[in-house]
Amino acid sequence: MRSWFPEREFFMRSHGQVRFIRISSKLQMTAAAVVVGIALAWVLAMAVMIVLQFGSTSERLALLEREAKVASAESRVSAYRQDVDQVASDLERRQAFIEQVVESELGELPAQGQPAADTVSDSSTETARAVAKISALLPSAAGLARIEQRQLAFAERLTLLADKRAAAAEASIRRLGLNPRLMLAKLDNRAAQGGPLQGSAKGLDPRFQRLGLSLARMEALEQGLAAVPHNLPASLRYISSGFGYRSDPFTGEAAMHSGLDFRGPLGAPIYAAADGRVSFAGVKQGYGNCLEITHGNGMMTRYAHMSAFKASVGQAVKAGEAIGAIGSSGRSTGPHLHFEVRINDRAVNPRPFLEAKRHVQQEATRNDRGRASARHG
Repeated sequence: MRSWFPEREFFMRSHGQVRFIRISSKLQMTAAAVVVGIALAWVLAMAVMIVLQFGSTSERLALLEREAKVASAESRVSAYRQDVDQVASDLERRQAFIEQVVESELGELPAQGQPAADTVSDSSTETARAVAKISALLPSAAGLARIEQRQLAFAERLTLLADKRAAAAEASIRRLGLNPRLMLAKLDNRAAQGGPLQGSAKGLDPRFQRLGLSLARMEALEQGLAAVPHNLPASLRYISSGFGYRSDPFTGEAAMHSGLDFRGPLGAPIYAAADGRVSFAGVKQGYGNCLEITHGNGMMTRYAHMSAFKASVGQAVKAGEAIGAIGSSGRSTGPHLHFEVRINDRAVNPRPFLEAKRHVQQEATRNDRGRASARHG
């Protein structure tokens, strides 16, 4: 430090006299320290002022934002208070539209309280009391309370309808000699499942949870019933051979025939008996040109002696869709379709499945007529 501030001497001449002034290193360092201190104090003061000004601006902006939010919330609350009747009216129109759509797609909803299922509650009395209480305590919310009452009643009636349709499907499945529990097993099968959680039923009214379970059960049973072979695989002009033991056309000896033979002209169309996916298309010993369709729940249909294929392996087919043509390939005495239904690779008589179609059609016709008369009435 002393090298920066060496001792200095000054000579001054005034009025013919010479004066000698000496400035020591210590005095120079003291003066420099004072100047630096003043500069630092000024910089610090400016920094404090800037920080305080920034903080004040931020607080002012936050206050303005809060005031804007409060004003917006108050305006929305005011608007709802003024238009709550209009809101309730809009919700009621939406609910009426939803009920009409559901009835047109699923059928007429049962009357509330109809004992179609013991597990379905009837909340009509409870919700009526709640509406009366809310209307007395908070008259402006009476309209919304009535909408809630209507929604709960709708959920319970829809649950009754789902249970009714599930029971009908289950009865049809049992009449075919099948076990509906096998079709419901996939509801509890959580293997190979995943995906992001996008909403949970936790905290949802139990009546809506019950509705979801009933709809899932109905869908599983009806899909299982739809996969049962019910569509005629060929024109029902003549069944040349039935299911069971018969006299073999080649040997004349008694032999098991594992399907139905539909006699028809060469090249006549063959149709899928139910929705499914083609699992085999090729040549099998004794069957000739053969096509197999899997329908789920261990069920498969087989079409043999074909002259042409119109579907390929892996292809999804619908009931009634053309999948091939009648022929006489393989072990055959003439143009016909050999049709089999197999459950877990065991041949069963196809006739009950095909005859069930008439029952299903008659039931559907009665339901359609009932819905039409209810709408016109």
